[in-house]
Amino acid sequence: MSNQSVKASPEQVTYANLLYYGCWGSLAIMVVTYLIYALGILPPHIPLDVITQLWSQRVGVYLAQGNVPTGWGWATLILHGDFLNFIGIVLLAGMTIICYLTLIPAFLKKKDPLMATIAVLEVIVLTVAASGIFGAGGH
Repeated sequence: MSNQSVKASPEQVTYANLLYYGCWGSLAIMVVTYLIYALGILPPHIPLDVITQLWSQRVGVYLAQGNVPTGWGWATLILHGDFLNFIGIVLLAGMTIICYLTLIPAFLKKKDPLMATIAVLEVIVLTVAASGIFGAGGH
């Protein structure tokens, strides 16, 4: 074993820093949006007395009686307190995509087209998976 210390590349440090702050920022957004919901600052899409009745129902009943869209349809309800908290959840779930997006220009500047291509492909795969196009993810 050599005495040389292994240092992270600038790209690794950028990725790690963005992931660190992005995750903590996402959690902070979740706390704030939950408080907006819990304090009634924005009205919920499904009133509390109705949601408690729907909890014991099958998901199809919840979706139909709650008039809740599936997939990315929740974004149309973003101005309702009970759906506002999805912003932080989506940001947290999408941090890997955001991190890879920042690596692409760094790899191109470094003249490393192979790593840039891998980062682009990673973004495409993760974005398609999250979109729900193939019936998975993005429920």
